[in-house]
Amino acid sequence: MIQVLVTGAGGQLGLSLKDALAGFPQIKARFCTSEDLDITKPETMQQHFGDETPDYCINCAAFTDVEAAEKAPEQAFKINAEGVKNLTETCKEYGTILIHISTDYVFDGEKKEGYLPSDPPNPINEYGRSKLAGEQVIQEVLDRYFIIRTSWLYSKKYGRNFYKTVLEKARRGEQLRITDQQTGCPTDTLNLSAYIIELILSKNNDYGIHHFTDGKAMSWYDFAGDILRENGLLKSTKLTPGNNYITFARRPRNSTLLQNLNN
Repeated sequence: MIQVLVTGAGGQLGLSLKDALAGFPQIKARFCTSEDLDITKPETMQQHFGDETPDYCINCAAFTDVEAAEKAPEQAFKINAEGVKNLTETCKEYGTILIHISTDYVFDGEKKEGYLPSDPPNPINEYGRSKLAGEQVIQEVLDRYFIIRTSWLYSKKYGRNFYKTVLEKARRGEQLRITDQQTGCPTDTLNLSAYIIELILSKNNDYGIHHFTDGKAMSWYDFAGDILRENGLLKSTKLTPGNNYITFARRPRNSTLLQNLNN
C-alpha cells in the first residue's frame, strides 16, 4: 500500500486528485485542506506526517491569485515560499518524496519557442517570484522531489476558472471579448492528476523539474473558441479578440511549456 498525503485538497486540483485516486486501491490517500493542514504553521504538520508517514506528499497548497499577489506579495510569499519551506523540511525529516505543483509564471514570456525545464527562470510578477522561491527551497533541501510546472490549469467540475467562466457567460448570452496577446497551454486537472498518479505507481525516480500540460499551445481567445465549440455554443456566442487586456500584474506573453521527452 502506497501512502499519499495531499495538501491544499480543497482546490480544483486537489478535488480532481481525490476523484482520480478513488480508482486506485493500491494507493491510500489522505486529503488535507488548508484548514486541516496549514503549511505556514510547521507545528500542524507533525501529526499528519508522524501518525501515518506518507511515502509521497502532493503539494497543491498555493496562493494563486496573481493580481492579489502583486498588491500584497507578502501573502503570496508566506504560502508559496515560507509554507513550502516548512513542508519541504518536514518531508526531509520523514523521508517523504515531495510532488510540488509549480507554474509557467516562473518565466518572463520573452522566448519565442516554448520553455524547457532546463531554461533559466525569470519571473516578471510577484506570484511568479513567490513560486520560484518555493522551487529553490525544494532544490536546496531535498534530493527526492518532483517539481511539476503546469499552466492554465482548469477543471470542468471544480472551482472558478477560465473554462467555467467562459461557459457561464456564453450561456447567459453575453458577448465575449478575450485577449489573443498571451500564449500558453491549457491543462485539464484530470490529465495532470493522471500524470501524477503514474509518477507514483511507476516508482519514477527521475527527480527534478518536470513540465506537464495538455500539449497544445494557444491564446486565451483560441481557448475560449475551443470551449464554446466543445459545448455547442460557438455559433450562438459572439466571440471577439480583445487586445486591451489590462491587469495590475504583468503576464508573460508566451508561457508555453515544452514537456519532458518521457511525458
